Amino acid sequence: MRRLYLAATVLFWLVVGVYWIAGRSPSPPGEDRVRSSDRRITDAELARHSRADDCWMAIRGQVHDVSAYLPEHPSRPSVVLPWCGREASEAYATKGKGRPHSPSADALLASYRIGIYAGAPR
Repeated sequence: MRRLYLAATVLFWLVVGVYWIAGRSPSPPGEDRVRSSDRRITDAELARHSRADDCWMAIRGQVHDVSAYLPEHPSRPSVVLPWCGREASEAYATKGKGRPHSPSADALLASYRIGIYAGAPR
């Protein structure tokens, strides 16, 4: 009986430790950017990020750094690359074929948000 008690106690504290460590782990990629950045990004700054390895897009008034996502995108990179460094709301809304992105794509896009699109300076 004593062995059972000791085994249960050790198992309990092991589980508590795992939950404690899991609660302290860093946020998933992009999550910290969503919370922290409300900086305004102009057309000029957006245009400086127009390469596959540095791809920012303005979509629905928000700027997203999708560089890390491009290799995982379901379509060919050549479909997305022309929109890097540009305002791409219409292209995102229609996928260039009149079909909208899914709600899960919208949720994923939000995780890459880095700021607010300010447009051209006045």
